[in-house]
Amino acid sequence: MTVLLQISDTHFGTERPLVVAALLRLADALSPDLVVLSGDITQRARRRQFASARAFVDALGATPTLVIPGNHDIPLFDPLARLCYPYANHQRAFGADLEPAFESPGLLVLGVNTTRPYRHKDGEVSMQQVRRVAARLEAASAASAAQLRVVVTHQPVAVTRAQDEKNLLHGRERAVQRWARAGADLILGGHIHLPYVLPLHDTFAGLARRMWAVQAGTALSRRTRGTIDNSVNVIRHATPADDGARTTTVERWDYSETSEAFEMIVRHDLALDGARPAIAVTSPG
Repeated sequence: MTVLLQISDTHFGTERPLVVAALLRLADALSPDLVVLSGDITQRARRRQFASARAFVDALGATPTLVIPGNHDIPLFDPLARLCYPYANHQRAFGADLEPAFESPGLLVLGVNTTRPYRHKDGEVSMQQVRRVAARLEAASAASAAQLRVVVTHQPVAVTRAQDEKNLLHGRERAVQRWARAGADLILGGHIHLPYVLPLHDTFAGLARRMWAVQAGTALSRRTRGTIDNSVNVIRHATPADDGARTTTVERWDYSETSEAFEMIVRHDLALDGARPAIAVTSPG
């Protein structure tokens, strides 16, 4: 069993200390193979906010992490920094690579930097990025049929509500179609602080295979949305069954004000290959 913990939109500078402590306890209990931070790590891209984010990642111990920037991780009120060195503080905290990758026998995760200094909030994926990711996916698909293959963007490729359409990733149509043909299973995102799982094969006409959008809420920030408290995703990928079908479970864990701990709210059982029903959704209790 491979376990991935998706944390998004931490917005350090607005983090809630009790939630930070609870999330570290959850990570310790899960012992995930990888922690993904899918953008908006900080509130205003300030050095001290990135230092707090780095301290949080360091508290995860030896757990591997994959971190991509979000639009909040580029300076907003410093035009010179935004134009000339937009990622300086991010790279000081998390290294030079803005599009990191992680690979193990059970998992391939590819980060895509969808931020653009010339855009305020909107994200964009270029044709060069689409091709780069597709080439890596195709190589992995040829090497291992069992691996879970994941792409991480900050802005969503699909939404559930009309009011969120303005936040959709520019260039998503060609990216989703190309990455599906190359063998992607999941596209992880954040940005809108709204957790959900969406079948992209039902959203994009003619998609080559089953592929899912997995969106995370805000993990640590007081900037929660509506009635949803702080939230993270836990993704579990099992070895293929006897019939070769691959199954993955996406669990949404929300912070409980009562228990001061993260608790599982809903589980989505996804059949990645076409032989089985595509999805089953269950709630604990």
